[in-house]
Amino acid sequence: MISISMIRHYNIRVSGKVQDVWFRKFTQLKAQELNVKGFVRNEDDGSVYIEAEGTDDAFKLFIPFCNQGPESAKVEHLSIEEGVVVAFREFIIQH
Repeated sequence: MISISMIRHYNIRVSGKVQDVWFRKFTQLKAQELNVKGFVRNEDDGSVYIEAEGTDDAFKLFIPFCNQGPESAKVEHLSIEEGVVVAFREFIIQH
């Protein structure tokens, strides 16, 4: 069992060609594979915003994935800020 003290929370913003390229769905599938919880959503400025919680090991794989995205995406900038753990139960696409 993973202790809450072993979980990290990150606020991630991805910009570039990241909307209308299945970025949110690919992110959700990767998060589920890595047992990362949280959400992903499109922003009005064309970026994608992610709040994610997981272990350091999960983020070692999840962050590079976010920096690349699906094949048709072109990530130009990735910003990451650590936040307070809120104990998400699943990873969803917010609309």
